[in-house]
Amino acid sequence: MRTLRNISERVSAALTFFTRLPLKCPSAEAFRHVVPLWPLVGWLTGGAMAGVFLLARCVGLNAELSVLLSIMGRVLLTGALHEDGLADFFDGFGGGNTRERTLAIMKDSHIGTFGVLGLLGYGLLLLHLLTALMRAGVSPLVMVCGDVACKFIASTVVWFLPYARSEEKSKNGFAYARPTVVERVAGGMMAVMPVLLSKLFVLDISFCGWLIGFFFAEILCILLILLMRRRIGGYTGDCCGATFLLA
Repeated sequence: MRTLRNISERVSAALTFFTRLPLKCPSAEAFRHVVPLWPLVGWLTGGAMAGVFLLARCVGLNAELSVLLSIMGRVLLTGALHEDGLADFFDGFGGGNTRERTLAIMKDSHIGTFGVLGLLGYGLLLLHLLTALMRAGVSPLVMVCGDVACKFIASTVVWFLPYARSEEKSKNGFAYARPTVVERVAGGMMAVMPVLLSKLFVLDISFCGWLIGFFFAEILCILLILLMRRRIGGYTGDCCGATFLLA
């Protein structure tokens, strides 16, 4: 019972932190152990994207507008948490020339030129790519698969890097605990499950093509990890959010 209660608290902490759902706030310790559950949250946020897209198409909207609404749906559900991290990441790594300056810029709530350009480029690229996929007849389930897999990829940042700040100086007042081997395997299983289910029920999602996409996303993650290690000696929450969106 104690184990089930701990798991329930960690699931609640993950949903509380990454979405705007009005859930009871768990303990601080539960928030420290949410990293393995990031892919699970992806089932919800990616599912929201797919659901909004299908609803928009059902009322007669074109593919591009439906994709735009699906992206906005995820932004509203997450409170633009990841987008805020991406903007801070671009501002910090684009405008900072020292470790201390980079961390200070990322902690600043104001957005700069690099952040604006980064968000604009990311948003246009995501809109274009998803629209192209939907017009090609690919199932909207690819949004679920992508969200879940990329949250897992972002979680690997915590595997290999220490937290760049002290817990007292973090934005949220805590640092993530490094997942155990069992938790890493569980996270990987949660990440690949939507792809396997999609392959069973939707024949137009190529498993081989998905593996290629996952491979290049992981290569990008490795490059980002090397950049973080060289520039700030670790990671921050903004780095994880940026890794998720870029992957």
